[in-house]
Amino acid sequence: MKFLRIPLFLSAFLTIALIPAYAQTPVTPPSAVDPAVLASAGTGSAAAQIKAGDAYAAGTGSERSSRQLAADYKEAANWYRKAANQGSIAAEIKLADLYRDGRGVTRDMAQAVVWYKKAADQGDASAQGTLGLLYSVGMGVAQDYVEAYYWLDLASSASGPNQAKYMANRQSVGEHITTDQQQTVEDRVAAWKAAHPHVGSAQ
Repeated sequence: MKFLRIPLFLSAFLTIALIPAYAQTPVTPPSAVDPAVLASAGTGSAAAQIKAGDAYAAGTGSERSSRQLAADYKEAANWYRKAANQGSIAAEIKLADLYRDGRGVTRDMAQAVVWYKKAADQGDASAQGTLGLLYSVGMGVAQDYVEAYYWLDLASSASGPNQAKYMANRQSVGEHITTDQQQTVEDRVAAWKAAHPHVGSAQ
């Protein structure tokens, strides 16, 4: 029986993902979010909503109490969700990360997968690579090497700084699927690329 060898960077990803929010070092609160940004965010600008979320997540000023930290991340999650609901890839990934880490929302890997998938479906290579890893180990989804291969194949076909990493993981996952399954995946990937001709850069 073969076991998937988890690469070092995946081990680090899983370690980070499993650290509860309260274990993180508190950072400083937003003493004031730019009123112009909030005004723009309130009118529905996805870009401004992301900036507002980033401001609450990062903070400025003195050190935040654990209660303030939780409140700020909750507000960040609210703004990211508004932008994500408009189809913003950046917001979808930021919201997925919050669900992964349990910041501002209850930690929920299944919900994290939902938002990573939305970004991956739009062609974000980092989200595709993350989905491939999650499917390969069964985190937030049932373990599925075929689905893992599919997402890693998409991620590895886009140029970018992580392309070699995605290729290595695709090869590792490929040891767990049959030739027929691999061909089926390659057909799916070809169909996806045909439907998304302008996608091709990794994040």
